Order: sequence, then structure tokens, then C-alpha cells
Amino acid sequence: MEVVAVIDFETTGLSPAQGDRATEIAAVILQDGKVVGRYQSLMNAGVRIPSFIQELTGISDAMVRAAPPVADVMREVSAFVGDYPLVAHNASFDCKFWDAELARINRSRRQEFACSLLLSRRLLPQAPSHKLGALVEFANLPVAGRYHRALADAEMAASLLIRLEEELRGRYRVHDVSHELLRKIQRTPKTKLEHCLAHHQEVR
Repeated sequence: MEVVAVIDFETTGLSPAQGDRATEIAAVILQDGKVVGRYQSLMNAGVRIPSFIQELTGISDAMVRAAPPVADVMREVSAFVGDYPLVAHNASFDCKFWDAELARINRSRRQEFACSLLLSRRLLPQAPSHKLGALVEFANLPVAGRYHRALADAEMAASLLIRLEEELRGRYRVHDVSHELLRKIQRTPKTKLEHCLAHHQEVR
């Protein structure tokens, strides 16, 4: 696969459309099955973090008050990621915050997201759950740190992506795994997956 950036946000809630903001972001650069670069930062958006979110993430109001402004962090992380294709676990969530926080600094996303959650539903349907923690346990992947902290979750999502690539190469004999193929797989109904991959092999 080409080089990709796996990202993860921690936030004050579920939706920037409802006024929720980012509190932490991490990005790891994945090349040839290995993490070759890491970025992580808390960020101060000037908003309070609900108590249940503080309990979930361990990120407190005091921590973000001491963090750099969100605008500075987003400029840094967008430069770090550059034009690499993006991956996230439950990418619809991270994509919303990526786009919303970039828009606040008058920037826009230049690349598409692949979603390791959707891919795991297609390629690891036997998993008892497709939450990141459950998949890490199911696939016997390394636990990189505390769940619901951005860098640990990004690293574990990267490990999961590598495992999903191995599934494609091993079970389905797909040798040229690309970000574009992953996006195609995540849009394909489970019942049509084998046909999708067989067609991919024929036209490559």
C-alpha cells in the first residue's frame, strides 16, 4: 500500500455541528507496514469538557487550558499529514472534526478517508464487535496505551489496518492493496465482497 496517515481525534462530544470541539489529535504515518512518523498534541479550543468525557479520556479542562491553540495544532498536523491518504477507525466521526477544525483556519481537506471500522466488518465479520478495543483483542494486536487517547488509538488503528491488509493478501490473494481499493471495499455489501475482489484481480 502507498504511504497513509492514520488519525484519531478526542473531542468534547459527537458532532461539530452541535458545537463540539477537538481536544486532542494524533496522526501516525504508515509505510510498508511500519509506523515511520508520529504527531500528537492536546489542543485548546476554549471550551469546557463534559465530566463524562473527562472520565472517558482522562483529558481534563486544566490539560487543554495548558495546551496550544487549536488553530496552531491543526496547521501543524495538516502539514505533517500533507497529501497522504487518510485512515481512521469510524472515519465518519474523525472526518467531521478534521473538516470542521480545518475550516476554522480557512483550509479544506485534500484527500479521502478509508475507515478501518467498515473494513473490519467486511474482512473480519467473525469478530464479536467492531469497536477498536474489541478488534485489538480479537486479532491479538498490541495495546499501544490507554484507549480514548489519540496517539494510542491511532497506533492501534494502524496495527488493525496492517492486519486487514494481511487478510486481503492471505485469504483473498490480493497483492496490490491500495487506499483506493480499501475505499471500494468499505462501500461494497458483504455479500458482494468476493465478487468485488475477484473483479479487482482481473482488471489490475
